[in-house]
Amino acid sequence: MHVMAVSSVSDNAKFWGGLKKAHSKLPKGAKWVLAVASKDGAKAVNVITHDSVDGVREFFDSHAGAYATTEFFEADAANAVGLPR
Repeated sequence: MHVMAVSSVSDNAKFWGGLKKAHSKLPKGAKWVLAVASKDGAKAVNVITHDSVDGVREFFDSHAGAYATTEFFEADAANAVGLPR
C-alpha cells in the first residue's frame, strides 16, 4: 500500500537530515516514492510503500518525529495521478 506522511515541520534542517539517513535504512519491501516540501519548509509530504500505515509511522517517527508533527494515511492509489501501481 501507499502511505502518505503529511508533516508540519518545526526544524527543517533536522527533519530532512533525519529522513536522508532514514532513506538508506528502509524496512525490507518498503520503497520511498515521493518526498517534497513547501518552499518555506514548513510542510512536507512523503509517500512510502509498505505493508502498513503503522509500520511507516514507526519507521518515519524514529528518524524525524522529534522535528515535525506528522499524520499518516493510506493513499487512495486507485484514484491517484502519477503513483506507480
